[in-house]
Amino acid sequence: MADVIEVEEALEEFQKGRYEDLDAGAAAKAKDEYRDYDAEARPTVKEFYRLNHTYQTYDFVQRKKEQYLSLNRRTMGIWEAMEFLNNLVDDSDPDTDLTQIEHLMQTAEAIRADGHPRWFILTGLIHDLGKILCLWDEPQWAVVGDTFPVGCAYSDKVVFSEFFALNPDSQVSEYQTPTGIYEPACGLGSVHLSWGHDEYLYQVVKDHMPEESLYMIRYHSFYAAHREGAYQNLMDDRDQEMFSWVRKFNPYDLYSKTPERPDVAALRPYYEELIAEYFPATLRW
Repeated sequence: MADVIEVEEALEEFQKGRYEDLDAGAAAKAKDEYRDYDAEARPTVKEFYRLNHTYQTYDFVQRKKEQYLSLNRRTMGIWEAMEFLNNLVDDSDPDTDLTQIEHLMQTAEAIRADGHPRWFILTGLIHDLGKILCLWDEPQWAVVGDTFPVGCAYSDKVVFSEFFALNPDSQVSEYQTPTGIYEPACGLGSVHLSWGHDEYLYQVVKDHMPEESLYMIRYHSFYAAHREGAYQNLMDDRDQEMFSWVRKFNPYDLYSKTPERPDVAALRPYYEELIAEYFPATLRW
């Protein structure tokens, strides 16, 4: 799994650099005031987005939804899913690489320390569980990275948007208008985003978490919208309201990882109680 971890770490480093100055509500800077993070991205990141933007077509997204959203892969509880996700740990250096559970707990503990509601803390704990798709042999470009709508014109606010020229959908005229196959202001619930861990986990937990949490889970990788202001023409009033919660969550997602390891054994009883408050003993995945 070392190659999986390498891609994950490269993407995290890139996202932190690209979005660190874009605080929600801050006055926009001139383009030349930002560092050119795209130019500085590691080759791993550029190759990831070349693949992602080439192969995440509208038809691909539909196939993945058909493949996974029947939720018939496995039955397990939230904590069991966290332990399952731990298989993504890079075994070549266990003394320095955080386990997936430790990373999830760091996010949740940062949220908890700031006094947010219990559902918000739980969102931090579970938000990346959809990455178990990697354990079912999905390539990284179909699991992680910034998401974007398919079936309509690509925004230049999407990272490495130049690679969309390689996507077959770029030659489909119906898909290359501002709204494409969608109605204006239809709401993001009617829009198909590129396939990944966000949508997958949303579908697994949608009957159990508050709406604010579900927006955080479903759209936390949709940076073009919640940090760059793109695709406003597809959003409805509820999306606009709920995206304030996505923006509240984003700093915890990007900046909670620290070298200090959480004490998983000591924290586990608290989080198991929190999980049981919102979820049944098992879920379909």
